[in-house]
Amino acid sequence: MANFPIVVGINRTKDGSIAVAVGESGMYSLQKERVSRRKHHWGRLGDLPDRYLPAMPLLKEPVDLVVEGYSSDTEVEHAPAYQEEARETLALRDGAPIVLVSHHLSHLYGAFYPSPYEEAAGLVIDARGSRVRDFTEEVPLPPGTGGDLLEVASFYRCRRGRLECLAKQLWDGDWARPAGLGCFYTLLTRMLWPGSEGEEGKVTGLAAYGDPDALGLPDLDVRGHEVHVPAAWLRTFGRGDAFVYEPGGEEFRRAANLAAAGQRAFQRALARVAAWLHAETGLDALAFAGGAALNCPANGLLIRESPFREVFVPPAPHDGGTAVGCALYGLIACLGVDSRFRWTHDFLGPDPDASQIDAAVHALPAGLYAEQPDDLAGALVTLLESGRVVGLHQGRSESGPNALGNRSILADPRDPDMQDYLNFQVKGREWFRPLAALVPAEHAGEIFELDRPAPFMQYAAAVRPGHRDRLPGITHVDGTARVQTVTRETTPFLHALLTRWHERTGTPVLINTSLNGPGEPLTETPEHSIETLIATGTHALAMPPYLIRKQQEPPAAGLRG
Repeated sequence: MANFPIVVGINRTKDGSIAVAVGESGMYSLQKERVSRRKHHWGRLGDLPDRYLPAMPLLKEPVDLVVEGYSSDTEVEHAPAYQEEARETLALRDGAPIVLVSHHLSHLYGAFYPSPYEEAAGLVIDARGSRVRDFTEEVPLPPGTGGDLLEVASFYRCRRGRLECLAKQLWDGDWARPAGLGCFYTLLTRMLWPGSEGEEGKVTGLAAYGDPDALGLPDLDVRGHEVHVPAAWLRTFGRGDAFVYEPGGEEFRRAANLAAAGQRAFQRALARVAAWLHAETGLDALAFAGGAALNCPANGLLIRESPFREVFVPPAPHDGGTAVGCALYGLIACLGVDSRFRWTHDFLGPDPDASQIDAAVHALPAGLYAEQPDDLAGALVTLLESGRVVGLHQGRSESGPNALGNRSILADPRDPDMQDYLNFQVKGREWFRPLAALVPAEHAGEIFELDRPAPFMQYAAAVRPGHRDRLPGITHVDGTARVQTVTRETTPFLHALLTRWHERTGTPVLINTSLNGPGEPLTETPEHSIETLIATGTHALAMPPYLIRKQQEPPAAGLRG
């Protein structure tokens, strides 16, 4: 590897993460939560020697450049200590610098440069990014703009080799005066799940059960590229625990109505700022990142109804993905390397070690046993058809928050009881949470109203009416599903499994949800996945070439239990 430049990118804020760019096209990335087992674990001193180095042997190679990303939290105050830690931990080449990149710019580098576009509009929206005084990009700001203001939305014209910031929305950080779509959705989430962090996905699922008109709440106030929160919404956000989620009754109805009103307001405002950006750039393609880009229903509307013909949302658009953006910034902007890395898949975790899998299988605790079927895909199809729920651990782990087949739990979408089984017996979460759909790309248009690939499960699409009753496990109450299209090239075993499933059952669709227990992040190591098998209602775990079973397994889901 000595002949290739190696750039390390580190996200030091929420969803702490690290990435390593190897030469023009190689990329590795790992989120701190995957090894610490704490969701959304923030970056902290000690991460590099204690968390990342043991999990990523590649970090022991000579490093040409380190790029760190911070936001507006207090971690940026510890930058000198972080840099000293990097010098002590990594094998930095002589003169290898450590540079900083501001938050939204790291989001943009992680979205546009790995996209398929030569030219595109760029959009970054989150709750709060860097302060003006810490920007590392040229921004057209009025004279006298305060250095303490925070970026909450950024708008760009992008060409390979040139990124131009057209505008930013800034905020003073006072939550009594929120501004921007990210702040709005954060407050909406806190009303429903007080004290929560990173639970915005629950709101999108709950919204489909509510009436957006029931509370009489208005649209957000959109002025060009800026989004402001009307007084009626501020009064609602000030009503304490009036809308806290409960699983049933009047409390559920109130919470669902608030979620529905907030989701609609968010979608309409996003559509308007996207239209503004399209008018400013005149470009056909959009690269969209930031925490707001995790909103799958809104992404679906952008794709179907915005003036942009193409929309790219990376598989890790949230803060955890900014480590990739940091690494690409270093490679492209600092070293002048023409990066050829494209986000055609999200399997960026450390290279798998077969000896670790063997060791984990040989050390199975009492109650588990392992087989090596001659036909592993066929064995899984038999288990799934009998109502069993099967984990799949293979290859490099996903870098983003969505399980895309390498750290997944699979199940039969035809079973009307499967959603409840997975939500209650496996995931330990709310009953209304939807489950994603796996489908071979060549069959996606038959089942879903889908006219393009969806490899990263980043937007919702309607299930065609003739299939909704047949696939209750993946069809949400609004008739949509979060879809992942699967190809033979990127996920050969998963594609083969779906093909066999289609041949056996007549449907090409499987349920896909993340391989983790209640409140946990995606599993990373073989031991994590085995622990999840033990602790949940999962029936079996495929870890090629092994199939791990329980000697006393729980009843199968639905009528087959």
